[in-house]
Amino acid sequence: MSVVSAVATKRADDNAGVTTSALHDAERRGFASDNYSGVHPEVLEAIVAANGGHQSAYGSDAYTARLQDVVRGHFGSAAEAFPVFNGTGANVTALQSILPRWGAVVCARTAHINVDEGGAPERVAGLKLLTVPTENGKLTPELVDLEAWGYGDEHRAQPLALSITQSTELGTLYTPAEIRALSDHAHGLGMAVHVDGARLSNAAAALGVPFAEFTTEAGVDIVSLGGTKNGALGAEAIVVINPDRAAGLVYSRKFNMQLASKMRFVSAQLIALYEGDLWQRNAGHANAMAARLRAALADVPGVEFTQETQANGVFATLPAGVADPLRRQYKFYDWDAARREVRWMCSFDTSEADIDAFAALVRAEVAAAR
Repeated sequence: MSVVSAVATKRADDNAGVTTSALHDAERRGFASDNYSGVHPEVLEAIVAANGGHQSAYGSDAYTARLQDVVRGHFGSAAEAFPVFNGTGANVTALQSILPRWGAVVCARTAHINVDEGGAPERVAGLKLLTVPTENGKLTPELVDLEAWGYGDEHRAQPLALSITQSTELGTLYTPAEIRALSDHAHGLGMAVHVDGARLSNAAAALGVPFAEFTTEAGVDIVSLGGTKNGALGAEAIVVINPDRAAGLVYSRKFNMQLASKMRFVSAQLIALYEGDLWQRNAGHANAMAARLRAALADVPGVEFTQETQANGVFATLPAGVADPLRRQYKFYDWDAARREVRWMCSFDTSEADIDAFAALVRAEVAAAR
Protein backbone atom coordinates (compact mmCIF):
# COMPACT_ATOMS: atom_id res chain seq x y z
CA MET A 1 0.00 0.00 0.00
CA SER A 2 1.33 3.45 -0.93
CA VAL A 3 1.85 6.15 1.67
CA VAL A 4 -1.02 8.19 0.16
CA SER A 5 -3.37 5.21 0.30
CA ALA A 6 -2.38 4.42 3.86
CA VAL A 7 -3.08 7.99 5.00
CA ALA A 8 -6.44 7.99 3.22
CA THR A 9 -7.40 4.68 4.84
CA LYS A 10 -6.44 5.95 8.31
CA ARG A 11 -8.51 9.12 7.83
CA ALA A 12 -11.50 7.07 6.73
CA ASP A 13 -11.16 4.82 9.78
CA ASP A 14 -10.78 7.81 12.12
CA ASN A 15 -13.88 9.51 10.67
CA ALA A 16 -16.11 6.44 10.52
CA GLY A 17 -19.44 7.27 12.07
CA VAL A 18 -18.57 10.93 12.60
CA THR A 19 -21.33 13.41 11.77
CA THR A 20 -21.23 17.20 11.71
CA SER A 21 -22.58 18.69 14.91
CA ALA A 22 -24.79 21.77 14.89
CA LEU A 23 -22.75 24.89 15.45
CA HIS A 24 -25.65 27.11 16.45
CA ASP A 25 -28.70 27.16 18.70
CA ALA A 26 -31.46 25.85 16.46
CA GLU A 27 -34.12 27.32 18.75
CA ARG A 28 -32.82 30.88 18.42
CA ARG A 29 -34.34 33.24 15.85
CA GLY A 30 -34.02 36.93 15.14
CA PHE A 31 -35.47 39.63 12.94
CA ALA A 32 -32.55 40.60 10.72
CA SER A 33 -33.66 38.93 7.48
CA ASP A 34 -35.80 36.15 6.11
CA ASN A 35 -32.53 34.95 4.59
CA TYR A 36 -31.44 34.00 8.11
CA SER A 37 -34.09 31.30 8.37
CA GLY A 38 -33.46 27.64 7.70
CA VAL A 39 -34.99 25.39 5.06
CA HIS A 40 -38.59 24.26 5.34
CA PRO A 41 -38.80 20.52 6.09
CA GLU A 42 -40.98 19.89 3.02
CA VAL A 43 -38.31 21.47 0.83
CA LEU A 44 -35.62 19.30 2.42
CA GLU A 45 -37.79 16.26 1.76
CA ALA A 46 -38.11 17.29 -1.88
CA ILE A 47 -34.34 17.51 -2.23
CA VAL A 48 -33.94 14.03 -0.75
CA ALA A 49 -36.68 12.67 -3.03
CA ALA A 50 -34.86 14.08 -6.06
CA ASN A 51 -31.62 12.35 -5.02
CA GLY A 52 -30.45 8.93 -6.13
CA GLY A 53 -29.81 7.62 -9.60
CA HIS A 54 -28.82 9.73 -12.55
CA GLN A 55 -30.71 12.57 -14.23
CA SER A 56 -29.55 14.63 -17.18
CA ALA A 57 -27.61 17.74 -16.26
CA TYR A 58 -28.12 21.44 -16.96
CA GLY A 59 -31.90 21.36 -16.89
CA SER A 60 -32.65 18.39 -19.09
CA ASP A 61 -34.15 16.51 -16.15
CA ALA A 62 -37.62 15.43 -15.09
CA TYR A 63 -37.81 17.97 -12.25
CA THR A 64 -37.05 21.01 -14.37
CA ALA A 65 -39.60 19.78 -16.92
CA ARG A 66 -42.21 19.49 -14.15
CA LEU A 67 -41.33 22.97 -12.95
CA GLN A 68 -42.36 24.38 -16.32
CA ASP A 69 -45.87 23.01 -15.80
CA VAL A 70 -45.98 24.40 -12.26
CA VAL A 71 -44.89 27.86 -13.37
CA ARG A 72 -47.37 27.91 -16.26
CA GLY A 73 -50.12 27.10 -13.80
CA HIS A 74 -49.28 30.34 -11.96
CA PHE A 75 -48.22 32.66 -14.78
CA GLY A 76 -49.96 31.39 -17.93
CA SER A 77 -49.33 29.02 -20.80
CA ALA A 78 -46.59 31.13 -22.41
CA ALA A 79 -44.45 31.31 -19.27
CA GLU A 80 -41.05 29.66 -19.12
CA ALA A 81 -38.91 29.18 -16.00
CA PHE A 82 -35.13 29.42 -15.87
CA PRO A 83 -33.92 28.20 -12.44
CA VAL A 84 -30.94 30.07 -10.99
CA PHE A 85 -28.96 30.13 -7.75
CA ASN A 86 -29.81 33.50 -6.20
CA GLY A 87 -31.82 36.69 -6.50
CA THR A 88 -28.99 38.87 -7.77
CA GLY A 89 -28.29 36.38 -10.51
CA ALA A 90 -31.97 36.31 -11.40
CA ASN A 91 -32.20 40.09 -11.59
CA VAL A 92 -28.97 40.58 -13.52
CA THR A 93 -29.75 37.89 -16.08
CA ALA A 94 -33.39 38.91 -16.46
CA LEU A 95 -32.59 42.58 -17.01
CA GLN A 96 -29.81 41.73 -19.40
CA SER A 97 -32.22 39.70 -21.51
CA ILE A 98 -34.71 42.55 -21.99
CA LEU A 99 -32.23 45.34 -22.80
CA PRO A 100 -29.88 46.19 -25.63
CA ARG A 101 -26.36 47.25 -24.75
CA TRP A 102 -27.39 50.91 -24.77
CA GLY A 103 -30.38 50.32 -22.51
CA ALA A 104 -31.07 51.63 -19.01
CA VAL A 105 -33.41 50.58 -16.21
CA VAL A 106 -35.67 52.96 -14.30
CA CYS A 107 -36.08 51.81 -10.70
CA ALA A 108 -36.73 53.15 -7.21
CA ARG A 109 -33.69 54.50 -5.42
CA THR A 110 -34.32 51.92 -2.67
CA ALA A 111 -34.45 49.04 -5.16
CA HIS A 112 -32.40 45.98 -4.30
CA ILE A 113 -30.76 46.13 -7.73
CA ASN A 114 -29.48 49.59 -6.84
CA VAL A 115 -28.65 49.27 -3.14
CA ASP A 116 -27.83 45.65 -2.32
CA GLU A 117 -26.34 43.90 -5.33
CA GLY A 118 -22.82 45.28 -5.25
CA GLY A 119 -23.28 47.08 -8.56
CA ALA A 120 -23.84 43.74 -10.33
CA PRO A 121 -26.53 45.03 -12.72
CA GLU A 122 -24.09 47.65 -13.97
CA ARG A 123 -20.81 45.76 -13.55
CA VAL A 124 -21.95 42.36 -14.82
CA ALA A 125 -24.98 43.07 -16.99
CA GLY A 126 -23.42 46.22 -18.41
CA LEU A 127 -26.54 48.33 -18.07
CA LYS A 128 -27.33 51.70 -16.50
CA LEU A 129 -29.66 52.20 -13.52
CA LEU A 130 -31.73 55.40 -13.48
CA THR A 131 -32.99 55.74 -9.92
CA VAL A 132 -35.99 57.66 -8.64
CA PRO A 133 -36.62 58.75 -5.02
CA THR A 134 -39.85 57.45 -3.48
CA GLU A 135 -41.53 57.78 -0.10
CA ASN A 136 -42.64 54.18 0.22
CA GLY A 137 -40.50 52.21 -2.24
CA LYS A 138 -43.21 52.35 -4.92
CA LEU A 139 -43.00 53.91 -8.35
CA THR A 140 -45.83 55.63 -10.18
CA PRO A 141 -46.08 56.61 -13.86
CA GLU A 142 -45.30 60.19 -12.86
CA LEU A 143 -42.18 59.11 -10.98
CA VAL A 144 -41.07 56.95 -13.91
CA ASP A 145 -41.20 60.04 -16.11
CA LEU A 146 -38.54 61.70 -13.97
CA GLU A 147 -35.99 59.43 -15.68
CA ALA A 148 -37.84 58.14 -18.76
CA TRP A 149 -36.66 60.82 -21.18
CA GLY A 150 -33.92 61.54 -23.69
CA TYR A 151 -35.08 59.00 -26.25
CA GLY A 152 -32.97 59.28 -29.37
CA ASP A 153 -30.25 61.24 -27.58
CA GLU A 154 -27.01 59.43 -28.24
CA HIS A 155 -25.48 61.01 -25.12
CA ARG A 156 -27.96 59.38 -22.74
CA ALA A 157 -28.45 55.72 -21.86
CA GLN A 158 -31.88 54.86 -23.23
CA PRO A 159 -34.59 54.11 -20.60
CA LEU A 160 -35.88 50.86 -22.07
CA ALA A 161 -36.83 48.86 -18.97
CA LEU A 162 -38.75 49.44 -15.76
CA SER A 163 -37.98 47.37 -12.68
CA ILE A 164 -40.24 47.28 -9.63
CA THR A 165 -40.01 45.16 -6.49
CA GLN A 166 -43.02 43.26 -5.14
CA SER A 167 -43.25 43.38 -2.17
CA THR A 168 -40.97 46.40 -2.01
CA GLU A 169 -37.80 46.81 -0.02
CA LEU A 170 -39.85 48.91 2.43
CA GLY A 171 -42.42 46.18 2.98
CA THR A 172 -45.12 47.88 0.92
CA LEU A 173 -47.26 46.41 -1.85
CA TYR A 174 -48.28 47.36 -5.35
CA THR A 175 -51.92 46.58 -6.13
CA PRO A 176 -52.68 44.84 -9.43
CA ALA A 177 -54.16 48.10 -10.72
CA GLU A 178 -51.00 50.02 -9.84
CA ILE A 179 -48.83 47.52 -11.69
CA ARG A 180 -51.17 47.60 -14.70
CA ALA A 181 -50.89 51.41 -14.79
CA LEU A 182 -47.09 51.19 -14.64
CA SER A 183 -46.95 48.50 -17.33
CA ASP A 184 -49.22 50.41 -19.68
CA HIS A 185 -47.18 53.57 -19.19
CA ALA A 186 -43.86 51.78 -19.62
CA HIS A 187 -44.97 49.89 -22.72
CA GLY A 188 -46.21 53.15 -24.19
CA LEU A 189 -42.65 54.44 -23.89
CA GLY A 190 -41.20 51.28 -25.42
CA MET A 191 -39.99 49.91 -22.09
CA ALA A 192 -40.10 46.30 -20.90
CA VAL A 193 -41.33 45.60 -17.36
CA HIS A 194 -39.41 43.50 -14.83
CA VAL A 195 -40.55 42.53 -11.34
CA ASP A 196 -38.02 41.68 -8.66
CA GLY A 197 -40.09 39.07 -6.86
CA ALA A 198 -37.75 37.93 -4.10
CA ARG A 199 -40.81 38.25 -1.84
CA LEU A 200 -43.47 37.74 -4.50
CA SER A 201 -45.13 35.08 -2.35
CA ASN A 202 -45.51 37.52 0.55
CA ALA A 203 -47.19 39.96 -1.82
CA ALA A 204 -49.62 37.38 -3.21
CA ALA A 205 -50.48 36.10 0.25
CA ALA A 206 -51.08 39.63 1.53
CA LEU A 207 -53.14 40.71 -1.49
CA GLY A 208 -55.09 37.47 -1.51
CA VAL A 209 -54.83 37.13 -5.29
CA PRO A 210 -53.05 34.73 -7.68
CA PHE A 211 -49.61 35.64 -9.00
CA ALA A 212 -50.99 36.15 -12.49
CA GLU A 213 -53.32 38.92 -11.37
CA PHE A 214 -50.45 41.31 -10.62
CA THR A 215 -47.94 39.96 -13.16
CA THR A 216 -49.21 38.33 -16.36
CA GLU A 217 -52.62 40.02 -16.35
CA ALA A 218 -51.04 43.34 -15.32
CA GLY A 219 -48.69 43.44 -18.31
CA VAL A 220 -45.42 42.35 -16.68
CA ASP A 221 -42.89 40.87 -19.10
CA ILE A 222 -40.41 39.05 -16.85
CA VAL A 223 -40.21 38.13 -13.16
CA SER A 224 -37.45 37.14 -10.77
CA LEU A 225 -39.32 34.53 -8.72
CA GLY A 226 -38.03 34.09 -5.19
CA GLY A 227 -37.69 30.89 -3.23
CA THR A 228 -34.83 31.31 -0.77
CA LYS A 229 -36.52 33.89 1.47
CA ASN A 230 -39.61 31.68 1.70
CA GLY A 231 -38.13 28.37 2.82
CA ALA A 232 -35.83 27.15 0.05
CA LEU A 233 -32.17 26.21 0.45
CA GLY A 234 -31.00 28.35 -2.45
CA ALA A 235 -33.42 28.42 -5.35
CA GLU A 236 -34.78 31.22 -7.52
CA ALA A 237 -36.09 31.35 -11.06
CA ILE A 238 -36.40 33.80 -13.90
CA VAL A 239 -39.94 33.52 -15.27
CA VAL A 240 -40.35 34.83 -18.79
CA ILE A 241 -43.98 35.82 -19.26
CA ASN A 242 -43.65 37.64 -22.57
CA PRO A 243 -41.10 35.77 -24.74
CA ASP A 244 -41.13 38.59 -27.30
CA ARG A 245 -39.46 40.86 -24.71
CA ALA A 246 -36.69 38.52 -23.55
CA ALA A 247 -33.88 37.22 -25.70
CA GLY A 248 -30.91 34.95 -25.19
CA LEU A 249 -31.62 33.75 -21.65
CA VAL A 250 -30.56 30.24 -22.52
CA TYR A 251 -27.09 31.66 -23.24
CA SER A 252 -26.81 34.51 -20.76
CA ARG A 253 -27.75 32.30 -17.81
CA LYS A 254 -24.60 30.31 -18.56
CA PHE A 255 -22.17 33.19 -19.03
CA ASN A 256 -23.58 34.85 -15.90
CA MET A 257 -22.62 31.68 -14.01
CA GLN A 258 -26.21 30.88 -13.02
CA LEU A 259 -26.60 27.57 -14.89
CA ALA A 260 -26.75 24.71 -12.38
CA SER A 261 -25.28 21.42 -13.52
CA LYS A 262 -27.42 19.41 -11.10
CA MET A 263 -30.44 21.58 -11.73
CA ARG A 264 -32.90 18.95 -10.54
CA PHE A 265 -32.13 19.95 -6.95
CA VAL A 266 -32.93 23.61 -7.61
CA SER A 267 -36.09 22.75 -9.52
CA ALA A 268 -37.24 20.25 -6.89
CA GLN A 269 -37.21 22.99 -4.27
CA LEU A 270 -39.31 25.30 -6.42
CA ILE A 271 -41.74 22.49 -7.16
CA ALA A 272 -42.08 21.85 -3.43
CA LEU A 273 -42.89 25.52 -2.84
CA TYR A 274 -45.13 26.26 -5.79
CA GLU A 275 -46.85 23.05 -6.88
CA GLY A 276 -49.07 23.10 -3.81
CA ASP A 277 -49.73 25.78 -1.23
CA LEU A 278 -46.45 25.72 0.69
CA TRP A 279 -45.45 29.12 -0.72
CA GLN A 280 -48.73 30.56 0.55
CA ARG A 281 -48.56 28.93 3.97
CA ASN A 282 -45.00 30.11 4.53
CA ALA A 283 -45.52 33.65 3.27
CA GLY A 284 -48.87 34.06 4.97
CA HIS A 285 -47.39 33.03 8.29
CA ALA A 286 -44.45 35.45 7.94
CA ASN A 287 -46.86 38.27 7.10
CA ALA A 288 -49.05 37.41 10.08
CA MET A 289 -46.06 37.49 12.41
CA ALA A 290 -45.12 40.97 11.16
CA ALA A 291 -48.66 42.16 11.80
CA ARG A 292 -48.53 40.64 15.29
CA LEU A 293 -45.27 42.43 16.04
CA ARG A 294 -46.61 45.77 14.92
CA ALA A 295 -49.77 45.34 16.96
CA ALA A 296 -47.73 44.36 20.03
CA LEU A 297 -45.69 47.59 19.81
CA ALA A 298 -48.43 49.96 18.68
CA ASP A 299 -48.79 51.63 22.09
CA VAL A 300 -45.13 51.73 23.12
CA PRO A 301 -44.05 55.36 23.70
CA GLY A 302 -41.28 56.46 21.37
CA VAL A 303 -41.73 53.60 18.88
CA GLU A 304 -42.91 55.17 15.62
CA PHE A 305 -43.70 53.15 12.51
CA THR A 306 -42.29 54.62 9.31
CA GLN A 307 -44.01 52.43 6.71
CA GLU A 308 -47.20 50.48 6.42
CA THR A 309 -46.77 46.85 7.46
CA GLN A 310 -48.25 45.12 4.42
CA ALA A 311 -46.00 42.05 4.07
CA ASN A 312 -43.40 40.52 6.40
CA GLY A 313 -41.36 43.60 7.32
CA VAL A 314 -41.81 46.16 10.10
CA PHE A 315 -40.03 49.51 9.86
CA ALA A 316 -39.86 51.74 12.92
CA THR A 317 -37.82 54.38 14.71
CA LEU A 318 -36.70 53.74 18.29
CA PRO A 319 -35.76 56.05 21.14
CA ALA A 320 -32.06 56.74 21.56
CA GLY A 321 -30.13 53.99 23.30
CA VAL A 322 -32.65 51.21 22.68
CA ALA A 323 -31.52 49.43 19.50
CA ASP A 324 -28.13 48.18 20.66
CA PRO A 325 -29.35 46.59 23.92
CA LEU A 326 -32.07 44.82 21.93
CA ARG A 327 -29.49 43.50 19.49
CA ARG A 328 -27.63 41.72 22.27
CA GLN A 329 -30.44 39.17 22.21
CA TYR A 330 -32.05 39.57 18.78
CA LYS A 331 -30.31 40.39 15.53
CA PHE A 332 -31.82 43.06 13.27
CA TYR A 333 -30.54 45.79 11.00
CA ASP A 334 -30.54 49.56 11.09
CA TRP A 335 -32.35 50.88 8.04
CA ASP A 336 -31.44 54.53 8.53
CA ALA A 337 -29.12 54.89 11.51
CA ALA A 338 -29.25 58.68 11.41
CA ARG A 339 -33.01 58.53 12.05
CA ARG A 340 -32.72 55.56 14.44
CA GLU A 341 -34.87 53.66 11.96
CA VAL A 342 -34.69 49.86 12.11
CA ARG A 343 -36.08 46.98 10.08
CA TRP A 344 -37.56 43.83 11.61
CA MET A 345 -38.17 40.95 9.21
CA CYS A 346 -40.32 37.91 9.97
CA SER A 347 -39.88 34.49 8.38
CA PHE A 348 -41.83 31.32 7.76
CA ASP A 349 -40.42 29.90 11.00
CA THR A 350 -40.96 32.97 13.21
CA SER A 351 -43.18 31.88 16.11
CA GLU A 352 -45.73 33.74 18.16
CA ALA A 353 -43.47 33.14 21.15
CA ASP A 354 -40.61 34.85 19.28
CA ILE A 355 -42.80 37.89 18.65
CA ASP A 356 -44.12 38.09 22.19
CA ALA A 357 -40.69 37.75 23.77
CA PHE A 358 -39.17 40.37 21.49
CA ALA A 359 -42.05 42.79 22.03
CA ALA A 360 -41.71 42.42 25.78
CA LEU A 361 -37.99 43.16 25.53
CA VAL A 362 -38.66 46.27 23.42
CA ARG A 363 -41.07 47.50 26.06
CA ALA A 364 -38.54 46.89 28.80
CA GLU A 365 -35.67 48.61 26.98
CA VAL A 366 -37.82 51.61 26.05
CA ALA A 367 -38.89 51.96 29.68
CA ALA A 368 -35.26 51.70 30.84
CA ALA A 369 -34.16 54.35 28.33
CA ARG A 370 -36.77 56.76 29.60
